[in-house]
Amino acid sequence: MRTIPIWVLSSILLSSTGEAVALRKRDGSPARVIGFDLESKIIQAPNDKNGMRRRNTVTASLDNLQTLYFVNATLGNPPQPFRLHLDTGSSDLWVNTASSQLCQEVPNPCALSGMYAANQSSSYNYLGSYFNISYVDGSGATGDYVTDDFNIGGTVLTDFQFGIGYESSAAQGILGVGYPMNEVQVGRAGMDPYDNIAAKMKAQGLIQSNAFSLYLNSLSASTGSILFGGVDTEHFVGELQTLPIQMHADIHSEFLVTLTDVTLGSTTMGSDLAIAVLLDSGSSLSYLPDAMVKEIYSMVGAVYQEEQAVAFVPCALRQSPANMTFTFSKPKITVPISELVLDLFKITGRQPTFSNGAPACLFGLAPAGAGTHVLGDTFMRSAYIVYDMENNEISLAQTRFNATRSNILEIGTGRSSVPSAITVAEPVAATHGLRGGGAAAAQSAAYALTPLAGPFLAGVISGIVGFVSFFM
Repeated sequence: MRTIPIWVLSSILLSSTGEAVALRKRDGSPARVIGFDLESKIIQAPNDKNGMRRRNTVTASLDNLQTLYFVNATLGNPPQPFRLHLDTGSSDLWVNTASSQLCQEVPNPCALSGMYAANQSSSYNYLGSYFNISYVDGSGATGDYVTDDFNIGGTVLTDFQFGIGYESSAAQGILGVGYPMNEVQVGRAGMDPYDNIAAKMKAQGLIQSNAFSLYLNSLSASTGSILFGGVDTEHFVGELQTLPIQMHADIHSEFLVTLTDVTLGSTTMGSDLAIAVLLDSGSSLSYLPDAMVKEIYSMVGAVYQEEQAVAFVPCALRQSPANMTFTFSKPKITVPISELVLDLFKITGRQPTFSNGAPACLFGLAPAGAGTHVLGDTFMRSAYIVYDMENNEISLAQTRFNATRSNILEIGTGRSSVPSAITVAEPVAATHGLRGGGAAAAQSAAYALTPLAGPFLAGVISGIVGFVSFFM
């Protein structure tokens, strides 16, 4: 998970009843999926800081807060509600508790995400005080590993393991959906992995395969969806194309695939790249090689703000018909430039400007530096992605923005079990960009949600306004 320093100014209203969504198994027999409706609402920021018939697919809707994606769920008995940040780049579910010093601030920054009260749940069970996650910016959480009932989309996972942050410097609860090998329990305590969400669903017979698909939808959309054990063929265009997940030291621990080519308009920014990139929903931006990003900045007239490690572009860039195309051996994902221009006013209620008064927007690409190359939300909104941990594969297709129909098919067992997917012949293996796994959870490549710094919204950003007309 890697997030930019923006305080989220929205809350989610969860419908009071779960709603079944019709689907069919691949053999034509009926099946079911449990889902629920969401709506978003802009609110005032709390402070200036951020059986015979078996279910074979579990679905939940996601809320798009421009920079982060959330899912509503409950923990415990009686249920305690949470709004959790969905993160494919980590593997643990963890939540804050009211006794945390962070959550005792006024106004309470943890209130929107929720706080767990162990002594108020009849199904709570203590495991041990070895939960300890830290992020490269120095933030993180320490506390207990426990089990309790976890309800997502109307589906209850009993005795579900998660962490409680009794000491925390991150206000948002996290739902990590990555490889169990990347759990804190493995990296910090040297223990065996436990069943996190998809593995637990399979163990309880709710889905057939340890796999899920992710549809973030467009930047302008208020919701997306995640399907555990299934795909929605109406949410993508063409066929899904399947690639191997890249290993490091003979271990699959993160969702790394090989990026082979990047173009902007008709200009090739990099070919024969063979770079391992992490497909990370917990990252608001995308992080690519520095030289490539520098060239892209010059083409779009971006002004790089080194202190915050982000770039600004004229908001008018949203009107450009330009596209960026990302190639992964064979599959190509096209990202409209407009999906890379993030409106800060919608997020913060304040509008930064360039020195000539022109509105400035955040650009969705940043230099990776010595860190991991990441394709975050600014890329993932344009891609329908299937994460198949059973077969260690990723399937990609161009997303269908704002889809109005649904056709959900289950993911079966064994090889080639993802419906509407074809395997890419002779995929390129990554030659650089790989990093260690397993213990990576001990020091996650994540940046916690932190306050807006003063210079970030100073009102005047010096630099060159205008962008090159290279798009046709």
